[in-house]
Amino acid sequence: MKEGFRQSMAWLHTWSGLLVCWLLLLIFMAGTSAYYRDEITLWMKPELHAAAPTSTPAVAATHAVAALQARAPQATRWFINLPDGRTPLINASWTMPPKKGMSMAERRAAFRKQMLALDPAGGAVVTPRDTRGGEFLYRMHFDLYYMSAIWGRWIVGICAMAMLVAIVSGVITHKRIFKDFFTFRPKKGQRSWLDAHNAAAVLALPFHLMITYTGIVTLMFMYMQAPTQALYKGDQQAMFAEVFPGNERSKPARSAAPLADIGPMLAQAEARWGVAPTRIVVAHPNDANATVQLVRQSGAQLSNIEPSLTFSGVSGALIAASTEPGGVSAMRRAVYGLHVAHFADGVLRALFFMCGLAGCAMVATGALLWGVKERQKAAKALARGGKAGFGVRLVDALNIGTIAGLPIAFGAYFWSNRLLPPGLEERAAAEAHCFFIAWGLALLLAQCRPTRAMWRLQLLAGAALLAGLPLLNALTTATHLGATLFGAPGLRPVAAFDLVTLALGALLAYAAWWLKRRDARVAAGPRALPAAAAGTEDATRKEAA
Repeated sequence: MKEGFRQSMAWLHTWSGLLVCWLLLLIFMAGTSAYYRDEITLWMKPELHAAAPTSTPAVAATHAVAALQARAPQATRWFINLPDGRTPLINASWTMPPKKGMSMAERRAAFRKQMLALDPAGGAVVTPRDTRGGEFLYRMHFDLYYMSAIWGRWIVGICAMAMLVAIVSGVITHKRIFKDFFTFRPKKGQRSWLDAHNAAAVLALPFHLMITYTGIVTLMFMYMQAPTQALYKGDQQAMFAEVFPGNERSKPARSAAPLADIGPMLAQAEARWGVAPTRIVVAHPNDANATVQLVRQSGAQLSNIEPSLTFSGVSGALIAASTEPGGVSAMRRAVYGLHVAHFADGVLRALFFMCGLAGCAMVATGALLWGVKERQKAAKALARGGKAGFGVRLVDALNIGTIAGLPIAFGAYFWSNRLLPPGLEERAAAEAHCFFIAWGLALLLAQCRPTRAMWRLQLLAGAALLAGLPLLNALTTATHLGATLFGAPGLRPVAAFDLVTLALGALLAYAAWWLKRRDARVAAGPRALPAAAAGTEDATRKEAA
């Protein structure tokens, strides 16, 4: 630390952030959207928009059990998610005994094919288009794509750790960070980008620290396997049984027995909790050892623990009620619940979403700030007719292709949902391919010509794709904004999706307009610019053409 502690922290802050910032922006954007993954999924399944809005839990559960009895009487487990304010249909699924040698990816693929959507009023099977909806974005923010989940989570964990280092070192480096939060000096080149970076960072600093740290801790058993290896000889199941008691699964009796009526169990649970259960898990249906677990939402508590009651699947008698865990289990569940915001109501969920957008802005402005600083260092060479170095051009291209390119990818993902044929084979995978193809094209074009004109082009493309989604929805479904805003309450999430994408598209369009206006001022000459920015703009005009 020859340059001093704060200078060393500045170096650490710069490089720990820069090396992962583009992938980190993808993680932040996908993770932020995951706060509304149910609403995104509903928008991307327009066949569900006409679902019956009301039905009692007992009626819905009866329809689900009848459908599962007809399709999977020999399943090891049934899962029934009852309708709620965010999902209008019954979602029923089941698991079969895994075949020998099946990989985790193959098990997940098989499980996705063993799912039903049912109308809660009549029990009719609703067949929506094949799409992963918001689940794709949620899984991508910690599993990535086109690789095994283990590799994806290790890469995301490394990025999260670098993010945590960048946040802590940034606070140390900027000794006036909170004072500077109230200062914004527009049209000052590097100083303006630093002010914007500080404001985005400090505005939601507690959220940034929380979401980064909890994201690492939720996967701590994968990142820190040494204790399991040392204390349990690598037997992770034994470790989970001791640390998280009560998660043990019963074994089938291999003796057939009829499943009891679930209606009285639901009535007993509702009388006990004051609210209806939201999920039903039937273990070993039609077996003498069958159990029925009724689960309700965790409510306003921080932990993601969802209270449950377990009944005998044969007699219908109450067997057990979940209890609050203590120690390590309670701490981990609280940390996980804080990360995914299970406890959040509508207002708090919106606040988490806004903080996530602030995190995206923090990462994006940090990457732009580095590019501005390096470009100012090369101003003299550019003024003599030279070109920016490879590193500067690479960072400029990655900034364009990621900051402006990711909105294009998100827009392409949503547009493909409505434009791809509903009966297309492997349709959900095709939508994911559209996301990465669009992003790849944006990155490729940015590498070919990393200029301000490319910034404008990609910002406008992203604006058109996102702002055009409400029109696309109106042209392809009957649930346009007029119907969703003033129609059934169950369609409010569809209206919210359209309005949010419209607002984000307008924001991108404004950014493109601002760049065009600034380029016009650059072309008008130094007198049209503030004195502090004129020198740099003149020096970079040739490169930015």
